[in-house]
Amino acid sequence: MGIVLISCGVIAVIIGVWRGYVEARSALGPFMHQGEPTRTLIDAGRPVLERARVRLFLRRTALSIGWLLVGLYGLMLASFGMGLR
Repeated sequence: MGIVLISCGVIAVIIGVWRGYVEARSALGPFMHQGEPTRTLIDAGRPVLERARVRLFLRRTALSIGWLLVGLYGLMLASFGMGLR
């Protein structure tokens, strides 16, 4: 049973950390690029939480945190499999 927990934990860690990194990188991408000037002017007149870039950033950041939680769950599974807890 221990080897199953360790292997599932390692797989969850690898997938969780990788997807968390990809989502975090895609969340920061729109803030690093200039963007279209017309769209930037239209978004500047909106409240902060109604702007497209901000909503996209918040959504992708939440996904990134969720994937990192999957990775932490994988670490917990692996530690149970090794008998550390």
